[in-house]
Amino acid sequence: MSNGNTVTVVGNITRDPELRFTPSGQATASFGLAVNRRWQNRQTQEWEEATSFFDVVCWREMAENAGESLSRGARVIVTGRLEQRSWETPEGDRRSKVEIVADEIGPSLRWATAQVTKNERRGAGESSGAPARAAAPPPADPPAGYGFDEEPF
Repeated sequence: MSNGNTVTVVGNITRDPELRFTPSGQATASFGLAVNRRWQNRQTQEWEEATSFFDVVCWREMAENAGESLSRGARVIVTGRLEQRSWETPEGDRRSKVEIVADEIGPSLRWATAQVTKNERRGAGESSGAPARAAAPPPADPPAGYGFDEEPF
């Protein structure tokens, strides 16, 4: 992401993630995000507020995890890139929109707590259309050359 097209937003989800699959079986999820901005008007000393609405798109495992974990109203942090896509309506009109294609999505812990469960890694040949699996309990003894005090990834 060194091309300068990186954005980080914090906001509330406006609609539950919609999980879909491409014809090749790749998962994609999209949801709306409302980002509020507050500032004090220097002339009136009154607080003013504006809300911006963004569409967020995520792919593969993140899409499946978002579909399972996120819901309307949740406050999240999204980091990704801005991407514009264009299409033609059935009436022949050209439309375009700018979306945030997410690289990372996480819960905001400013006013809430979260329970995070790590999923098992999937092999290259495993279907991404499979439901997310719960994390396996840690082994009784660490594998050779690995200690429990080390990061597993």
